[in-house]
Amino acid sequence: METKKALPVLFAVMFFVMVGFGIIIPVLPFYAEELGASPAELGLLMAVYSIMQFLFAPMWGRISDRIGRKPVMMLGILGLAFSFFFMAFSTALWMLFAARIIGGFLSAANMPTVMAYAADITSEEDRGKGMGIIGAAVGLGFVFGPAIGGVFSESSLAAPFYVAGISSLITFLLVLFVLRETLDKQAEKEQPVKRSLKKSAQSPVFVLYFLQFFVSVSLAGLEATFAYFAAEQAGLGPVELGYIFMIMGFAGALVQGGLVGRLTKAFGEGAVIQIGIIISAAGFGFILFIDNFTTAAIFLSIFGIGNGVIRPSVSALITKTAANGYGSATGFLSSFDSLGRIIGPPLGGWLFSIMIGLPYIAGILLSAFALVLYFMYKAQMKKELVAASSVKG
Repeated sequence: METKKALPVLFAVMFFVMVGFGIIIPVLPFYAEELGASPAELGLLMAVYSIMQFLFAPMWGRISDRIGRKPVMMLGILGLAFSFFFMAFSTALWMLFAARIIGGFLSAANMPTVMAYAADITSEEDRGKGMGIIGAAVGLGFVFGPAIGGVFSESSLAAPFYVAGISSLITFLLVLFVLRETLDKQAEKEQPVKRSLKKSAQSPVFVLYFLQFFVSVSLAGLEATFAYFAAEQAGLGPVELGYIFMIMGFAGALVQGGLVGRLTKAFGEGAVIQIGIIISAAGFGFILFIDNFTTAAIFLSIFGIGNGVIRPSVSALITKTAANGYGSATGFLSSFDSLGRIIGPPLGGWLFSIMIGLPYIAGILLSAFALVLYFMYKAQMKKELVAASSVKG
């Protein structure tokens, strides 16, 4: 399958995966509450999925380097479908926890394998474009998923879970019948890709994983607290906040799908990462001054655009420079991203309890630290190039 044909299919796959995931977001708290979940148990229920993603994404990435992208991707999507149907049939809280744990474990295969697939089918020059398209699919899936979930929840709280399960099964069939395997097994045998975390940590590229971690922490902290901040500062309600996040999602997806590839091709991934971090930091600063719907939508979109170009550019740079296999590299990246999403919400909530604007001031500081990490990566790469040149000389 040619790259031009494969990327739209890959976009559709990731879009449907994220729509299915997003569908259950607005109803899961109420569904869990009906089954007797306390606020603390609900928090754990939401977190356990990300914990499983953090633990097992690198494993699935390595497996995809060995046996191929397609079977691992299919297993991840099928696991997601199973978890949705399991949640729909749940009659006790432990069943809901079991479904989230199984779903998190198996669906941890999806993101690293899809990104590795995109790396397989794109040249280094077009790698940013491929990763940007994946990012756009994720963003749009999060925009449409919760909206669809809200509509179907009017008939029954279980209905969105069935819809999410059916969406995942359709995605499974799409992968089964349309996508072809991309991994060159003979090439992989000639150049083994399995590397330990310790060996990967010795590479300058490993700094980029921590960069993505701090970016994810700041984003998750914002997502966890913005509703309260906007209600306090501008008197915005749930409906208005839904529209604001939808606008931000569209803005981020538009930039990821249409501009990231062009920008990385013109200026390189490193420059785009720096620009994204600076815009993201500016967005955090602007958010402190929101006073109505319009300013909230504009300032949050500025943040979303900056934040949105970072992940695809980091993914592209890692797959271009990492010595280990694409699956292993993107698996580690997904793991660090999930860790940021685990730590970000409680950290943001704690900072918000001290001062309502503190999560966004912290976001500026975390962005600055991420920028420092990029310069550290750049300096280490330059040092390695100089050392390699002297050895050749």
